[in-house]
Amino acid sequence: MVTSSVAERAYGAATRSVLAALERNLVPDAVTRRLTRLLLASRLRQGYLPSAPLQLRSLLEFVHSLGEMPIAIETDKAKSQHYELPTAFFKLVLGRNLKYSSCYFTDGSSTLEDAEVAMMQLYCERAKLQDGQSILDVGCGWGSLSLYIAKKYRNCSVTGICNSTTQKAFIEEQCRENELSNVEIIVADISKFEMERSFDRIISIEMFEHMKNYKSLLKKISTWMKEDSLLFVHLFCHKTFPYLFEDSNDDDWITRYFFSGGTMPSANLLLYFQEDVSVVNHWLISGTHYARTSEEWLKRMDKSITSIRPIFEKTYGKESATKWIAYWRTFFIAVAELFGYNNGDEWMVAHYLFRKK
Repeated sequence: MVTSSVAERAYGAATRSVLAALERNLVPDAVTRRLTRLLLASRLRQGYLPSAPLQLRSLLEFVHSLGEMPIAIETDKAKSQHYELPTAFFKLVLGRNLKYSSCYFTDGSSTLEDAEVAMMQLYCERAKLQDGQSILDVGCGWGSLSLYIAKKYRNCSVTGICNSTTQKAFIEEQCRENELSNVEIIVADISKFEMERSFDRIISIEMFEHMKNYKSLLKKISTWMKEDSLLFVHLFCHKTFPYLFEDSNDDDWITRYFFSGGTMPSANLLLYFQEDVSVVNHWLISGTHYARTSEEWLKRMDKSITSIRPIFEKTYGKESATKWIAYWRTFFIAVAELFGYNNGDEWMVAHYLFRKK
């Protein structure tokens, strides 16, 4: 035990030393990747318990703990961590559709743009979308899915909820350019937002990971569902155990700078919140797709670094631009290593389809 404690302290000191070097952009990618894999191995040692009954008890305790929390915490901080940068940065880094979530690389999707479309096509199939339906896209980001649906299903009316006025402005500009009149964008904090409308389909892509109290969240969403409507949810997850992103640890760098207030669900977590909705179907997608997505984002960032630096200087200040370039590159590397771990069979993507109860 003493040896283990000494090793942990030494490891913590080494980690802090690397993070200090990272701020000066002095850490080679190979070291960042190796350190990330070590952190992930540590997370797995904490998460996997000695027996199945202990694992289940831990999961149920987690489920109960979420019921005592608000729908979301630190929403303003999480918002600023990802959307403080202007859309110009994300145009350079993401694919053409600005899909800021896992893409889907099939045999026929060789480019990031192909993989963006392949995943959105999969959403529509699994959500059983049909032309003429009313669609609510909860947490729509830069409108990748809202715009895709609006173009493909011209008789659908699409309402998107995002938490950024710059995202709303971008989506509305895209609607004008593509002559789309079937899209409405609302800027709101989903944890506090209320409305009396109802929809044929509700879709949520990587929003649940920013939430806590899934019982209250699903109850709220169910009030926006018609009697025969369906809710489709895409979230990233660990296959066995859930956990909270907590920035109390010195080495929890991702939480501190990119995911404050976040949750890592387990693949089965939403099955424990069926008071107001009931599951119709449930799918898992290998983490290798998200790993490849993030590697593509990293390549595009590196390719456009001369255009990106002025954006960072304007956003973070000249003296902090180098640090934040290193941080964003490290974020993309960490995401790639997380979802690529154990050949994509630890952290992955889950899809759910629910009906109103």
